[in-house]
Amino acid sequence: MQRTPWLLAAAIAAGLCGPTAWAAPANGPDIGIDLTGIDHAVKPGDNFFDYANGNWLKTAQIPADRSSTGTFLKIYELTEKHTADLIRNARGDHAAPGSNERRIADYYAAYMDEANIEKLGLKPLKPALETIDKIDSRQDLARVLGSRLRADVDPINATNFHTQNLFGLFVTQGLEDPSHTIAYLLQGGLGMPSREYYLSSDPHMVEARGKYQAYVAALLKQAGAKDPEGEAKTVLALETKIARAQESLVESEDVHKANNLWSMADFAAKAPGLDWDAYFKAAGLAGQPRIDVWQPAAITGLSALVASEPLDAWKTLLAFHTLNAGAPLLPKAYADLSFDFYGRTLQGTPQQQPRWKRAVGATNTDLGDAVGQLYVQKYFPASSRDEVQQLVKNLIAAFDERLDTLSWMTPATRAKAKEKLVTLKVGVGYPDTWRDYAALEIKADDPLGNHQRAVKHEYEHQLAKLGQPVDRGEWWMTPQTVNAVNLPLQNALNFPAAILQAPFFDPKADAAANYGAIGAIIGHEISHSFDNTGADFDAQGKLENWWTPADEAHFKDATQKLARQFDQYEALPGLHVNGEQTLGEDIADVSGLTIAYLAYHKSLGGKPAPVIDGLTGDQRFFLAFGQAWRSKMRDAALRQRLATDVHAPAQFRALTVRNLDAWYPAFKVQPGQKLYLKPDQRVKIW
Repeated sequence: MQRTPWLLAAAIAAGLCGPTAWAAPANGPDIGIDLTGIDHAVKPGDNFFDYANGNWLKTAQIPADRSSTGTFLKIYELTEKHTADLIRNARGDHAAPGSNERRIADYYAAYMDEANIEKLGLKPLKPALETIDKIDSRQDLARVLGSRLRADVDPINATNFHTQNLFGLFVTQGLEDPSHTIAYLLQGGLGMPSREYYLSSDPHMVEARGKYQAYVAALLKQAGAKDPEGEAKTVLALETKIARAQESLVESEDVHKANNLWSMADFAAKAPGLDWDAYFKAAGLAGQPRIDVWQPAAITGLSALVASEPLDAWKTLLAFHTLNAGAPLLPKAYADLSFDFYGRTLQGTPQQQPRWKRAVGATNTDLGDAVGQLYVQKYFPASSRDEVQQLVKNLIAAFDERLDTLSWMTPATRAKAKEKLVTLKVGVGYPDTWRDYAALEIKADDPLGNHQRAVKHEYEHQLAKLGQPVDRGEWWMTPQTVNAVNLPLQNALNFPAAILQAPFFDPKADAAANYGAIGAIIGHEISHSFDNTGADFDAQGKLENWWTPADEAHFKDATQKLARQFDQYEALPGLHVNGEQTLGEDIADVSGLTIAYLAYHKSLGGKPAPVIDGLTGDQRFFLAFGQAWRSKMRDAALRQRLATDVHAPAQFRALTVRNLDAWYPAFKVQPGQKLYLKPDQRVKIW
């Protein structure tokens, strides 16, 4: 999973996982460890990931409709089945008009009605395509670009904003004013995952560009374009210029470079080329006194392109992006072309998911809270919420005690850290307030229109928050999302119900497994409030440096040591992890695992951990962590992950254990083994 500077997410979302046999002792509790998956031929000190998962890796098959498999699929597929049952059982013919149940039923039915989709053809896109065709001036272009602005920022990846619209909008509290919400404008405009796909000289990226151009041509040809080959060249050429104007992912991660409040007059002066008055009026932002420009150089560069590039080139690009965004809900010929490029080429996935799975996913995306209310009623008992809340309290208490033992931290910094910990707001399972869909029209015969209206509804919801007091209890994930997130600006954590299942969390399982799996995830999220970005926000979520110079110097030295550690990991031949790019997540992994380990031992109440199936408590704890990152991924998907994600691949995250002193005696790790680090080389941050 990825994160933004204000939404530091757990490193979970992207990992779809395969079925796992979780072995238990014959006459004892479920220990939450897959004993059969361990490869005892591998020394833990040489490769802990392969030791914990080696036997599983030998036989695991990535499903044909997936780009990866691993532990997360066990939960994801169970959640998918549960939500599918809820969605399919929603009875539109019996539900009251305007009810959430009716919306769910009609949305799903419309998506599944392939005959109707074939009959509709391009009709649902006709108004948008006609509007683009009528663009006759730069002012017209600005109006159309503004009307397409949407708040479709993935909350886990907003800094690498991958919208096809030229800009993206995000709404949250101000970096310097935590009392009110403001608008953030971010770079966008690309059809491929990131700027590296356009600019890198890596042979695989060069090949992807060629296949992208072929895809653009094929999609335009399917839509009846007069010169699809020529128009495809135009699209790629303009997107390449857009990519050059964008800032890199590492640059975008620097929150201090993002604190740029511009007035409406500033846009014309600092980013000439785009008619900003026309743009903001069409976007519904004309009345905003100031907007934060997250990537100012990119906004300036993209605005200049609006003026310098031919009007016809922009019209061609907008027409393609309109077709491309709608392709999954257009007739089969369009949907298949889209999957062939984005699924087969970019992810290496050989087979498209069955339509019912795609329909379930789309319903979950566009009516997330409506489905979520049904989900928690049936699948998330109050007892589970209570137990996880207690687990969170234990981890926060362990973090608080840990602060008292840090010899390098001065009293002034320690006091600020404790204040932040005390005010941390933790949401478990589901939000206290649900999203209202009363104004969202869903029709049983208009699948693409349903999606477009849902996206617009979300945009209007975000606009309505501007200038209002901040809702610190707002959730950024639905309960049925297998994920977790830290929100530094809100100083809050969200742990959706779906991730609070076995094998991550099982109230009947051994404590070592629960602390090693969900405990490390919770610790990871808590630690994000104190990582290289979270540490820049105070207890109220205000951008403020609360470190003494000496403490900050120690922190930066330790984190750079961690970045160098991850730089050494080779994911594919000649392709290494970028330790600077993944640093925030790596910090949270080290700190989260440390806190989970301390909390586990605290939970024992001074008693020694039992030995179960020949495994000590520490061994079970670390194995649970290593197997939580169990993953097998297709090379193409891994390559995309390295280019676009701020998380290291799962097999390297499992190696976080080498930084904890307790791991060494637990598995008799000795000098000379590949993962061995001398005590002074082990990274200790929190």
